[in-house]
Amino acid sequence: MDAINEQRIGSRLTWFSIFTSASTLLCCALPALLVALGAGAALATVVGVVPQIVWVSEHKTLVFVGAGVMLAVAGYLQYRARFLPCPADAGLAAACARQRRVSNVIYFVSLAIYVIGVSFAVLGPYLLD
Repeated sequence: MDAINEQRIGSRLTWFSIFTSASTLLCCALPALLVALGAGAALATVVGVVPQIVWVSEHKTLVFVGAGVMLAVAGYLQYRARFLPCPADAGLAAACARQRRVSNVIYFVSLAIYVIGVSFAVLGPYLLD
């Protein structure tokens, strides 16, 4: 696999990781936040409008494992992409550097979302007992 294709795959995987980690917020952090703020009726309305949230909540172990695997793979590809060469053309080199910065920001935002989700879903119940 050449460097350009590897960088494209890494970039797409980084975007996919933000969606998988955002699903952890939907299943765990959002309901906990709404209930903590006394907005249980708002949560009931959200569940009524988007009933798939219940499925995600019921299968949160699968969601967290899938998101964790995607983040680990995306992190590995981000690490490898640091050492890939950018094109010699000045415009393409600037675009390459900008894409790497954007990918890193997206990756770390995904990681922060994942940590927040884990805090609410895994650590929260233990702290409340």
